[in-house]
Amino acid sequence: MTEVIIGSRESKLAVLQSEMVKSYIEQKNREENAGSEITVNILTMKTTGDIILDRTLDKVGGKGLFVKELDRALLDGKSNLSVHSLKDMPMEVPEELPLLAFSKREDPRDVLVLPEGVAELDPDKPLGWRTLQLKKLYPEMEVKSIRGNLQTRLRKLDEGEYSGLILAAAGLKRLGLENRISRYFTPDEMIPSAGQGILAVQGRKGEDYGYLDGYCDRDAWLAGTAERAYVKYLDGGCSSPVAAFAEVDGDEIFIRGLYYSEATGKWLTGQIRGAAEDGEKLGTALAKQLKSDCEGR
Repeated sequence: MTEVIIGSRESKLAVLQSEMVKSYIEQKNREENAGSEITVNILTMKTTGDIILDRTLDKVGGKGLFVKELDRALLDGKSNLSVHSLKDMPMEVPEELPLLAFSKREDPRDVLVLPEGVAELDPDKPLGWRTLQLKKLYPEMEVKSIRGNLQTRLRKLDEGEYSGLILAAAGLKRLGLENRISRYFTPDEMIPSAGQGILAVQGRKGEDYGYLDGYCDRDAWLAGTAERAYVKYLDGGCSSPVAAFAEVDGDEIFIRGLYYSEATGKWLTGQIRGAAEDGEKLGTALAKQLKSDCEGR
């Protein structure tokens, strides 16, 4: 009997996402390897990013704080793979811990969530989320950062700390909370975070991951790698406001990007289209162009 241990953050959403990968492995094994049994277990852990909630991520080390403990478990052999929300992953991934597969993308859009029983925004309370794109849509509203897992943020909203939250549709839908969504934002109104809606499966170099064959979604892989190339060029993460969203249509890819220049205080959005197989190059090219245009070089 083969045991597969999946490392996961301990939040309800993270465990649910790990269970989705667990179900795939178990189903595939039942269908293809009747004589070779695989058991799959989930090892949950609290990451540093889940513990430090009183400061913004750029002040305490960035997105790496969400994966440090999971990476250590992989390296120490305590787990065989990790499941992450791709948008929470650092742009630099250790060579010994490669990304193995991306899931089919859930709804990538950002959405507005209001307090339970409330029909409209209260201008006397802040909106929780990223400032730049929100300021364009709601210029009269104060925008304030909010940390914590999805349940924590919803609790703060319902307790009256915020007028509304901007959240990812994907997490709400996976948790069966689609009814909380008051409004969807199109990618033209609000470009999502790079990787939003995609699950990333990370493993250990040199291991056999045949039980994951067929899991990786081609379009999500092409889009996700293009978006990450865009952000990586700009050294974006939690400290700099950048966003990227790619859509794959057959052999073509369309990428939107946002860049903010701390040097000039200007921000721009742009887009690029080309061959899907050139997604990484196109993502980098768009980042290069927007940075140049924003900084007047």
